[in-house]
Amino acid sequence: MSKQELILTLPVIPMKNTALFPHLLMPLSVGRSRSRAAVEAALATESKEVVLLSQKESSVEEPGQNDLYTYGTRAVIRKSQQSGELIEVLVQGLERVMLLKLESTEPYLKARVQRAVVEGEITPEIEALQRSVLDVTAKLVELSNIQLPVELTQLIVQDKDPIRVVYLLSSIVHLDLEKEQTLLEAQSVADAFRLLHSYLSRELQVMEIRNNISTKARDEMSKEQKDYVLRQQLRAIQDELGEQDADKAEAEELRKKLAAAELPEEVRKEAERELKRLERIPAASPEYNVIRTWLDIVIELPWTKATEDNLDIGHARQVLDEDHFDLKEVKERILEHLGVLHMNPSAKAPILCFVGPPGVGKTSLGKSIARALGRGFERFSLGAMHDEAELRGHRRTYIGALPGRLIQAMRRAGARNPVIMLDEIDKLGRDYRGDPASALLEVLDPEQNNTFRDNYLDLAFDLSKVLFITTANTLDTIPSALLDRMEVLRLSGYTEEEKTQIAHRYLIPRQMKETGLGEEKVKLSEEALTSLIRNYTREAGLRRLERAIGRVMRKSALKFAEGRTEPLLIGEEELIDLLGPQPFTMEQARRNSPPGVAAGLAWTETGGDVLYIEATLLPDGKGLTLTGQLGDVMQESVKAAQSYLWSHAADFGIDAKRFSDSGLHVHVPAGAIPKDGPSAGVTMAVALASLYTGLPVRMDTAMTGEITLAGLVLPIGGVKEKVLAARRAGIRRIVLPKANEKDLRNVPEEIRPEMEFVFAAHIHDVLVALVPGMEERMAVLV
Repeated sequence: MSKQELILTLPVIPMKNTALFPHLLMPLSVGRSRSRAAVEAALATESKEVVLLSQKESSVEEPGQNDLYTYGTRAVIRKSQQSGELIEVLVQGLERVMLLKLESTEPYLKARVQRAVVEGEITPEIEALQRSVLDVTAKLVELSNIQLPVELTQLIVQDKDPIRVVYLLSSIVHLDLEKEQTLLEAQSVADAFRLLHSYLSRELQVMEIRNNISTKARDEMSKEQKDYVLRQQLRAIQDELGEQDADKAEAEELRKKLAAAELPEEVRKEAERELKRLERIPAASPEYNVIRTWLDIVIELPWTKATEDNLDIGHARQVLDEDHFDLKEVKERILEHLGVLHMNPSAKAPILCFVGPPGVGKTSLGKSIARALGRGFERFSLGAMHDEAELRGHRRTYIGALPGRLIQAMRRAGARNPVIMLDEIDKLGRDYRGDPASALLEVLDPEQNNTFRDNYLDLAFDLSKVLFITTANTLDTIPSALLDRMEVLRLSGYTEEEKTQIAHRYLIPRQMKETGLGEEKVKLSEEALTSLIRNYTREAGLRRLERAIGRVMRKSALKFAEGRTEPLLIGEEELIDLLGPQPFTMEQARRNSPPGVAAGLAWTETGGDVLYIEATLLPDGKGLTLTGQLGDVMQESVKAAQSYLWSHAADFGIDAKRFSDSGLHVHVPAGAIPKDGPSAGVTMAVALASLYTGLPVRMDTAMTGEITLAGLVLPIGGVKEKVLAARRAGIRRIVLPKANEKDLRNVPEEIRPEMEFVFAAHIHDVLVALVPGMEERMAVLV
C-alpha cells in the first residue's frame, strides 16, 4: 500500500473526557454546532466515516489543533437519530489514526490523518503479558461484582488479535481520559499490555482497600449494636443490684467539688452544664469518661488562686546571688519587677528572653527567680516542637485528648502566677500540623493572654499574671513578631576569673557532694583549676568545666575506694595523670607566622573564638580560591578587601600586576565548621596586605571589623565575647572599630586593664597598628 493510501481527510468530532478505541462501539450525544455539522457531512458520504479525537481540556468549546490529542480513532457511524438540538449517534471504531493537520474549522473540523495501526507479532513475552492482564482483570471483575456477558468473555478469550484484547479489557474498567489516551498512543503491543497491567493493578489495589474499609465499617456497626444491647443489659443488672447509686454518688461528689472550687462565673456556668450532661449519660458510655476528665481538670485549675509574692528586695538579691555569680543585668531586671509589684500589685508580668551560649545558666536562673519571688516554677522545652496542639491542646472530639502543655503546667503549679520557663524557643519546629510560634504570639502578649483559650478546655484562662521566661542560644531563628513581644536579656560567656569563682562557689562543692568526698580528702589547687579552665575546656559556659571537675572527683573517689587514706592534693601534674593530655593549647605556633596570616575574632553561639586567616599567592594562577566553608557574606568580605587593595595598590607600594598575574587562595582553618559574617573584613584586608607587601602581621594582636570599598571600618557586634575569646587564647592586644569604643563598658572591669585596645576608623589605621613597617612604607610613598 502506498503512502498516499495511508493518508485520509475526514470530518472530526472532538470528544470530552473520553476516548474511543478501535473495534469498539460507543453512543454519543452530539450537541455543538461544528460537531453536528461534522456528523451531517459524514452521513452525506457513502462511507459515513469520521475521526474521533479527544480534547485535552474539557472546558474548551471550540477546540483547535493544539487543543486536541494527536492520536485518535477513525470510526463509522452505524446509527443516527435527531433528538431536539442533539444528534444521537452510535459509532464503531475502525483503526487508530494520527492527526497531521486540521484542514478547516468551519463549518466543521476537517482533518488530514494518517493511519497508525499498532502491529506486532505474538511472542512468548506478549502471551505472558496477556495472561497476566487477564488474571488481574478476573480478580477486578470478581471484586467489583460486575456481571460480564458470556459473549464478551468468550470474545476476549478467543480473540487472536492481542491489541484488540487490550482495547476490549480497557472498556471493561472505567479509566480516566489520560490513561485511555496513553493506551491509545502505545506504539507496540507489548507497551500497551504493560500500561494496561499497571492501570489494572492500581485499580485492583484501590478496590481491595475499599472492600477492606467496607468490611471494617460493617464490623464496627455490628460492634456498636452489640455494645448497645450489652449496655442495656448491664443497666438492667445494675438496677437489680442497686449499683446505679454509685454513679449518682460520683456525680454528687463532683457537684460538691464544683461548689467548693473558686471559679469565674462563665467557667462555673459551663462546668455545671457539663455536669448535668454527665448525670444523664450511662457510666459505660465513652463520653462519660471524657466529660468526667474535663470536669476534674476544670476543678483543679487555679482560676483565682495565687501565691503571695515575697517583695523583700534584700531577700531576693540574696537568693539570686547565692545561686548565680555575676549576671548583674538580669538580676537587676528581676529586682526592678519586684519594685514595680511593691508599688503596683496589679502590674502585668514581663515577658523575658534569656539569650546566650549553652551552659551560662539560663535555665537554672529561672528556678532562682521563682525562689526569689516565692512562686512555683514550671519548665518545658520547645525544642523541635512541631505540633501547635502541644501548646493549645486537642479538641475533646479526639480520642485521648488532653490540654496543652501550658494548661497542664498551670495545673501542676496550683497557682495563677507561677514562673513558667519556655526553654529553647529558638528551636521551634514547623510543619503541616501547625506553627507553634504562631500560638505563642498570643501566649507571650500581655494584652492578649488574659483570655487564652486552650482547645481542650474551650474556656478563657487568664495567663497575664504568669512570669514567662524564654531561653535561646540565638535570635536569628525566632520569628520577628514573636521576638517583638519579648524583652531580650543577653547572658554572655564567663571570663576565666568568673569561672574560677563559680567553680569554687558552686561546681566543686556540688561534685564533691555527688561523689561523697569532702574538703579534708581532696583539694584542687588553683593551678590545676586554671589548667582545667584553659586546657581541658574551651567554652563560653560551664557545662564542660563541671563535667571535667566531676571526672576528677570520680577518679579521686576511686583511689579512696581502693584503699587510699591520706588527703589528695591535685596539681597540674596529677591532673594530666587523671584526665590525660590537654586537648586544648594556646596558639604558640602562630607567634612567628609568614606574611599573609592574620588573627581575627569571631562570634559563635558558644561565645567567641579566634579565627586565623591564611592567604597565599598562586604563581601563574588566575582568579580567587576560597576554602574553609565560608558563607556568602564572608566571601564578599574577601572580594571587597582584594578590590580595595588592588585599587589602592600604589598607596601601599604594591605592584598592581601581582593582582592580575597571580591567583589568590584564602583559607580559614577548621574547615569542617561553617563560617559567615561581615566582621572578618578587616582581618581579610590585613592578611592580603601582608601577603602582597611581604610584611608579616603582628601575631600578638587580633582584630575584628567590617570594611567598605572606601576603606572605612564599620562597627560589629559581640565585642565582649570576642575580647574574652582573645584573652582565652593568650592575645592581649585587640584592634576594634572606632564606633565600638562605647561597647567596652560591657567587658568586665577586671579584664580591661590587662588588654590593649586600638580603635580604627579606616583600614590605614588598622594596617599601621598591625603590620610593622607599613607606616614607613606608606610615608616613603607619600
